[in-house]
Amino acid sequence: MCHDCVASDAPRLVCRTCAASGVPAGAPQYRYAYGYGYGFGFDYRSSITIGRWPLVHVCTGIDPATMRPRVAKGVIAIGNIAVGGLAIGGVAIGLITIGGASVGLLLAAGGVALGLGLSIGGLAVGSFAVGGAAVGFFYAIGGGAIAPAVIDGRRCDQAVVEFANRWMGGGFPDCR
Repeated sequence: MCHDCVASDAPRLVCRTCAASGVPAGAPQYRYAYGYGYGFGFDYRSSITIGRWPLVHVCTGIDPATMRPRVAKGVIAIGNIAVGGLAIGGVAIGLITIGGASVGLLLAAGGVALGLGLSIGGLAVGSFAVGGAAVGFFYAIGGGAIAPAVIDGRRCDQAVVEFANRWMGGGFPDCR
């Protein structure tokens, strides 16, 4: 990009045509930016906000101003890196999260799921963990499970069955 083609729309660099179009700051913004032979990605923020966060923020790629990965931050955040109430992404952090690496307060689901509530994943760590390798603070269900009460290939604790039936609507057979 040359100086004649670039304008500043703090904190981003944009083309002069987009800067001159005068799109209001609160309007939904779809941005596709490409340069230097590779794509910078996509960024959408809803005009509805809760506090300082947009209701929905979807983004991917690299921020051309900082040359760092974009982070989706919103009540509902979707992106390669997502932070929010409901976060969905390669790396997801929030209250309810779904991602390759997922850190959630209430629910974490993903390849590696870490949380204080329910964690579901290949490697799950949480109060109630379900996964191939499950480490639970209270309960764990998995191929290899570690917790005060577990269901795995070697043992079945009735306390896990009772908890799961109470909170997940039943369907677990008794261990007896």
